[in-house]
This record gives sequence, C-alpha cells and structure tokens, in this order.
Amino acid sequence: MPQIQIKDKRINMIKISPSLLAADFSRLGEEGRRVEGAGAEMLHLDVMDGIFVPNISFGGCVISSLRKKSRMLFDVHLMITNPSRYIDDFVKAGADIITIHYESCDDQISVLKQIREAGVKASVSIKPATPAFVLEPLLDYVDMILVMTVEPGFGGQALIPDTLESVRAASEMVKARGLDIDIEVDGGINQETIKDAYDAGARVFVAGSSVFRAQDAAEAISALRNAVN
Repeated sequence: MPQIQIKDKRINMIKISPSLLAADFSRLGEEGRRVEGAGAEMLHLDVMDGIFVPNISFGGCVISSLRKKSRMLFDVHLMITNPSRYIDDFVKAGADIITIHYESCDDQISVLKQIREAGVKASVSIKPATPAFVLEPLLDYVDMILVMTVEPGFGGQALIPDTLESVRAASEMVKARGLDIDIEVDGGINQETIKDAYDAGARVFVAGSSVFRAQDAAEAISALRNAVN
C-alpha cells in the first residue's frame, strides 16, 4: 500500500507538455484538442526561425488560432534570434509561458524581465553543449528552466544521456536557493527515458512523437506518468 501512495504522488508531481512539432500539421486544431482531452497539462509550441536552428516551424498566427480552441497552458519555446523583438506578439497570441534560449541573446535578464512584465511566465533554455552553471545568475528571473536533451531544431531525436547531468545541476541549483522553478526537459522523452529525466530532477516533460504518433494519446500520456515509478 505505501508503494501505491508514492506512485500516485509522483504522477501528480509531473506535467506532460506534448510538442506540436510532432502533430499532423494538416489538422493542428484537432490535434491540440486530442492531447488536451487525453490529459496533457500543457502544449509545447516550438517556434523556429531557420537561423537560430536550421528549421522553420510556425509563428504567432498559428498560436493565436490554436488559443481559440484550447484551455491548456501554452508553453511557447522561442528558438529564434533576437527574441525580444517578438515577446509582445507571442503574449498577444496567447502564450502562458515563454522560453528564450540562453544562446540566442546577450542580455538574457533584460528579455526575461520583459516577458514577466508582459504578464506571462518566463523561462530560459540551454542547448546540450551549454554548461548548466550559466543559469545561476538567471534564477531570480525565471519560472522554469528548459534543458534541451537533444540538439534543438528537429523532432524525433534520441535523448543525449550526458544532458541529464545538466538537468541534475539545474535542479540542485534551484533547490539550494529554495526557489519554486520548474525543470523541463525536451527531446527523446518516452517511456524508456522519462524515469532517468525524472530522477535527475525534471518535472515537466516535452513529449512529441511518443504522444502525437500514438493511436491513443490518453494511453500514451498515462504510460509516461506511470513510467516514473
């Protein structure tokens, strides 16, 4: 009986954020409603400009259209250069959380302040090669930290095991300061890898192919939750 209680507690602690990048782009509204009905707390929206990463996805117009159809938290991940130019646009489009990349600008604190002043939560992400210690000066300005567990730009990649050390380091920094900051991971998250990411300190999990490519999204999300035990 105690084991069941621990399992339930862990399931309640985690959040699943399906990545729209893995959805069927010919029916995005329906895909969003499908994962919302399946129990996802957040929808991960990867915005790519073809410069910061070698791919182009979608922008504010798509997010604004989806916002009309969904009550989920919109987890907007800006993989773009000079993100400060577009913060207001994505807030107006319906973002609840906006993530900028540490590597995408020189004055991260200024942009993170801009996001919070616009009335939404601020988050910062690091690529696999970026050391976690760069996050330390930013902790007072973020509500979430996103550790990329693959190279950003394309879905369907395998998790890079070494990135879990960055997850662990970020989690320890947050705990040492006693801050309420979520640790999110993005890339290669499935039933086989989610437990390792959870043990490293992640509590928000971006899952693309493992959810959107599943025939039963609710079953896929439930399987992810159960796999942390």
